[in-house]
Amino acid sequence: QVQLVESGGGLVQPGGSLRLSCAASGSIFRINNLAWYRQAPGKQRELVASITLVGSTNYADSVKGRFTISKDNAKNTVYLQMNTLKPEDTAVYYCNADGLTTTFRTWSYWGQGTQVTVSS
Repeated sequence: QVQLVESGGGLVQPGGSLRLSCAASGSIFRINNLAWYRQAPGKQRELVASITLVGSTNYADSVKGRFTISKDNAKNTVYLQMNTLKPEDTAVYYCNADGLTTTFRTWSYWGQGTQVTVSS
């Protein structure tokens, strides 16, 4: 089994910054892809940013130039640095990861979600 634990959410004023973290643990042989999604009230969950095994990144147009996804392979952790936050960034942010277990089975899991609220 694999567990994903997120941290770093909270309340921030418009224009402020937050950094989210998501640590993976368990029977991990390899992590292939890591991603951050978000879901605002009444809206569908959407992809915010992703990073592959080799470090290729992808961003939603709405966050390009403001958010940065990165990872620490030694810690099995993915980060989302969010700068110049806007009220429309308010949502529950979810971490998603997929890979192989130590017995070479594929896996894909979601974190529990962390609330980000941008408000004055």
